[in-house]
Amino acid sequence: MTLRVLVVEDDREIRSLMQSALTVEGFEVQTAVSVSEARALLQHAPPDVMLLDLGLPDGDGIELVQEVRKHHSLPILVVSARHQEAQKIQLLDAGADDYLTKPFNVAELLARIRVALRHRGTTLDAAIKVHELEDLRVDLILHQVHCRGEALHLTPTEFKLLARLVRSAGRVVTHRQLLSDVWGPEFTEHTHYLRLYMAQLRAKIESDPAEPRHLLTETGIGYRLAAM
Repeated sequence: MTLRVLVVEDDREIRSLMQSALTVEGFEVQTAVSVSEARALLQHAPPDVMLLDLGLPDGDGIELVQEVRKHHSLPILVVSARHQEAQKIQLLDAGADDYLTKPFNVAELLARIRVALRHRGTTLDAAIKVHELEDLRVDLILHQVHCRGEALHLTPTEFKLLARLVRSAGRVVTHRQLLSDVWGPEFTEHTHYLRLYMAQLRAKIESDPAEPRHLLTETGIGYRLAAM
């Protein structure tokens, strides 16, 4: 089962970091940059977990915590630069499950998410860390790709795209999902990005890019990484 995480964070760099780390761990990630955008996502596609910054452009996160807690039982983890004990206590009393102070360690963030889910009776399936098929080996932990016995150099975006496909190896990932997860939700219509980077990946990975064996096209839908 793929769990959905809503990241409410207006800092682009931090939002991208969270999205990348969570995607590699196997979560489906939605992002919002404001209270109003978060409300819309909570109403139309309720997540399984919410990660929440406090200082948002159109309101304070504590109001959203109180509002969400009235209608949802999902875990809420606050990730904020505010470190005063009184504010932490106020947020926990308002319904937040945990509080992590910026700057934070990604491994600790992931551990706290697992704990919060476990408290709700939800356990996570082990995330795919290594993909191996024929002459291709992708190691998401070491950030390494080997093909035909040689180490490949991928750009950060190429690796992020490949990692997203590894997380769903054997299954189709739609164009929109790939664009949202790799570039951000504001890029879901920019299919030329996807075509360009997929062509670059195939040029590096496939023996014959015109007849790919690993990075497969599902016409009109998306792409699939071949699996056993």
